[in-house]
Amino acid sequence: MALKLDHLTIAVSDRERSRAHYDKLLPLIGFAPTDGGNWADSNGLYIQFVDARPGTSAYERYGAGLNHFGFAMDSPRAVEDLRERLIAAGIDCQPLQQLGGAVALFLPDPDGLRAEFTFYPPGTPPVG
Repeated sequence: MALKLDHLTIAVSDRERSRAHYDKLLPLIGFAPTDGGNWADSNGLYIQFVDARPGTSAYERYGAGLNHFGFAMDSPRAVEDLRERLIAAGIDCQPLQQLGGAVALFLPDPDGLRAEFTFYPPGTPPVG
């Protein structure tokens, strides 16, 4: 039986700093705020933010745990358009990456956790 991913819980070191980032990003990728202060998309994926406990370690790109989370985009132009809209919203964006035919945008949040937005050519899996 295949299960559906229904939520991500992201611990943040500074709720206001993270809110400033995600409040700009999430509406641009199809999420809307919920009554409980979380976000949800039309596929039923919820994103919840919680405060990281004091004294815990910061995100480490190659440390144990979640490295990044990825969203599939419909076309290379969709990735480019998203990047342009993020910049217009005041988010500092990294350059697009060309990955063997795939076009990717990696966007770190204020704690360094990255969201990935990638167009994959037909037949290309999202992970190798």
